[in-house]
Amino acid sequence: MAHTPSPPGQTGGTSSGECTSDPATREVELLRVLVSRTGTQVEAQWAIHHQLKHHLLPDEWNEVTDLMAKATDIVGRRFSEVLSKAESASSGHA
Repeated sequence: MAHTPSPPGQTGGTSSGECTSDPATREVELLRVLVSRTGTQVEAQWAIHHQLKHHLLPDEWNEVTDLMAKATDIVGRRFSEVLSKAESASSGHA
């Protein structure tokens, strides 16, 4: 989480993508990677804060997209490997 000080006198509210743990600090979720499973299907997705996306140049956006596609592929593949090992270990027991 990125930490940004709130303006003086403002405690900051909680909204989608934001949470406040300290009145002087505001946390904003800039990037999210989600790995989910349905049965044996593993899916990895990523999202970027909408305001951050608007501040990126087209070349920067392409670079972020490429890097996050690689990251979600790595995370999803690793999650799938760990899941397969856990399932094969538990299937050997009666």
